[in-house]
Amino acid sequence: MKPTPSSPPDTDQPAWRAQRDALRRLHGEVLDEPIPPSLLAAAEMVAARQDQHARWIRWSGIAAGLLIAFGAGWLGSLEWTTQRQALLAKAPPTREFVHAAAVAHRVYTPETRHPVEVAAAEQQHLVQWLSKRLDKPLKVPDLSAQGYALVGGRLLPGVPGARAQFMFERGDGERLTLYIGSVEAAAARPPQPGETAFRYSAEGPVSSFYWVDQGFGYALTGNLPREVLLSLAGAVYRQL
Repeated sequence: MKPTPSSPPDTDQPAWRAQRDALRRLHGEVLDEPIPPSLLAAAEMVAARQDQHARWIRWSGIAAGLLIAFGAGWLGSLEWTTQRQALLAKAPPTREFVHAAAVAHRVYTPETRHPVEVAAAEQQHLVQWLSKRLDKPLKVPDLSAQGYALVGGRLLPGVPGARAQFMFERGDGERLTLYIGSVEAAAARPPQPGETAFRYSAEGPVSSFYWVDQGFGYALTGNLPREVLLSLAGAVYRQL
């Protein structure tokens, strides 16, 4: 049988075996010696570098994944904010008005020390001041028959002009706000056949009944059942 190129011929095997044994006898002590510390240190250094490189690649992948996730979340948040602003910009004037009323209600009704700018003790001054700023004679409805007393009021910014907020409080601490301000002419049209003068809006637990009269919007807002709030809105409407 023809030998493979990597195998020595059978006739040479005794010779190279004898040579191998002679080399082992000559360098046997070297084969039994421990590995020099310098070689071990070099091998450990190479292994450490390889491990560090592997960790760097692994952490780079994690960091890249986090960056992609953060970027996607930020872009999603930006897109939602932009869409929400666009929706508010396209909303009818009365929708913007009642939304502002609900926001003002949520911001100021939880206040304990400064819920209003001018307290009910200065009601005459409060009404005169807000009437001047809104350029319209205002009147504070009396809701004592419904169990609410005036806390006071404040001036608020709005579009196209300043707005006013009157706050009322029940004996158990429940608060109600009346938000008043001018609205755009398109929203000031009289109700069409089949429509009601009162419109209802709910944003979470905060509900509002609102209406427009002679270019001014009114929104009565509170954390109350719809039927109760409607009854209060009727009482306010009759007095204004």
